Amino acid sequence: MSKPKSRKVIITCAVTGSIHTPTMSPHLPITPAEIATSAIAAAEAGASILHLHARDPNDGRPTPDPEVFRAFLPQIHEATDAVINITTGGGHNMTVQDRLAAPLAFKPEMCSLNMGSMNFGLFPLKDRYPSWKHAWEPAYLENSRDFIFRNTFKDIEYILKHLGEDCGTRFEFECYDVGHLYTLAHFLDRGLVKAPLFIQTIFGILGGIGADPRHLIHMRETADRLFGDAYEWSILAAGRHQMGLATMGAVMGGNVRVGLEDSLYLGKGTLAESNAAQVSRIRTILTELSLDVATPSEARAMLDLKGAAATAL
Repeated sequence: MSKPKSRKVIITCAVTGSIHTPTMSPHLPITPAEIATSAIAAAEAGASILHLHARDPNDGRPTPDPEVFRAFLPQIHEATDAVINITTGGGHNMTVQDRLAAPLAFKPEMCSLNMGSMNFGLFPLKDRYPSWKHAWEPAYLENSRDFIFRNTFKDIEYILKHLGEDCGTRFEFECYDVGHLYTLAHFLDRGLVKAPLFIQTIFGILGGIGADPRHLIHMRETADRLFGDAYEWSILAAGRHQMGLATMGAVMGGNVRVGLEDSLYLGKGTLAESNAAQVSRIRTILTELSLDVATPSEARAMLDLKGAAATAL
């Protein structure tokens, strides 16, 4: 296992995502104005990367519509120096072309990229709520019982070509299990991705690797064997595991991701009132551990990004 590095820690904030639904928290950003306000506050709190999804402003369901992204991306771009990272994961039943519509329109510095197809089980959340704000919510969750998020080798090749090679966008490689690390190593061996890789290891999603500290160590050791010094490591843990595993990973030399996409809570039984609250919490933890937080410009240098001026935002 790699020794902790003496360097800055990148905080990524995932602002809204496509997992949680409006009923689950009144603080989940839904409208473009809410997403912009929440993202800007997260950047001011210390997030140097903002991971962004869009939602239908009428009922909160995930949408890939570039025009909805257009309603908040320029405002975030103008108000902060944070790295804008647009999802290529989207939401349930979106095609690859749907998921790439906004990234290809805006050519951001970064995009997320899931490293494989997987079961993505949200259906257990359905039984936690007795009523719903919108009719689509329980059906959306229940449909994940028979849903496979698709990202085949061909899909990944398509994204790497049209978004990576053609637009100069680099990626947050989302690895939900050990096999995803080997898939990424395959693309590195073929020369389709280049160092430094930004590897987001994800724990606690039903269908992926569990949120166990031993799994975090195993993912880190596996990535070290496969990539050596060619990557920057980041940690995302879902739900109640968010702060604990992020802290453990940071001590081990990793970067961290928080945000209402990944957890709706700030602590046990306490809903986070904003993304900024989670960013502030993890920043305080990092500071108490004598770890320095990266600025957006430092994150760009660490990840060899093309810079905000080279985007179409």
